[in-house]
Amino acid sequence: MIDLHCHLLPEIDDGSTSVSMSLEMARIAFDDGITDTVCTPHIYPWVYPNERLDICRRVDVLARQLQEAGLSLRITSGAEIQIVPDLLQGLRSGRMPTLNQGRYVLCEPPHFSVPHRFAELIEDLLISGYVPIIAHPERLTWLDEEHYDWFVDAAFAGAWIQVTADALTGRFGREARRWSERFLDDGLVHLIASDGHDDRHRLPTLSAGLRIAEQWIGAAEARRLVLDRPRSVLDNRDPLSVVPPPGLAEDDVINDDLIEDASRNLTSWE
Repeated sequence: MIDLHCHLLPEIDDGSTSVSMSLEMARIAFDDGITDTVCTPHIYPWVYPNERLDICRRVDVLARQLQEAGLSLRITSGAEIQIVPDLLQGLRSGRMPTLNQGRYVLCEPPHFSVPHRFAELIEDLLISGYVPIIAHPERLTWLDEEHYDWFVDAAFAGAWIQVTADALTGRFGREARRWSERFLDDGLVHLIASDGHDDRHRLPTLSAGLRIAEQWIGAAEARRLVLDRPRSVLDNRDPLSVVPPPGLAEDDVINDDLIEDASRNLTSWE
């Protein structure tokens, strides 16, 4: 399995607090069946002002420490970037990282307040050739029937939806579990990730969530959530060449104008 969302880097955000914790998290992840992890520290303006070059440097350091400890987990760089007005500018300037230096970018909506211009920001990213992966919408406190449609529209436009494994197990409460099941039922989930933060309470594991997903959508599609699509992200594949979730499988669900605009920008990633 491949985990595209994990706070494995030590002492950079609210995730791992030490190298020893990061090493233990890596052991837990590998024992769970995860072979590759993208290190995605938060980028919050004024709170976690992390930048791409420092994140990449820290990933290189941790990779050496993993090797020295005899741990086989492969890691690469990324970030969980708060959805803010200057997100696109930060990506274009190279200040904010994409996942594994490709076209996919992990975007986090604010937990407690409805973001302004959400649809416009997603559209701007798509038109510019990026593929926004929307992190854990099922856990947002403001998610309701009206705002659920925001994520449906975003997925139809070409954004990817990432659900947290432990939301499916119920560790984030009834509401998060209910919404995660709703996203699965509607066939909108592209990815399951751990959003692991430590080695005790928010573990970097996927297998329990995978087993639950298999019950809802079958083994083949569940495998795509934790292996096939994450591999496509690491390989920076054109999203139009990736098998979509069941709810997006019809030819006419993707906005044709956005595809035309985005296709002109995709060649820059090849």
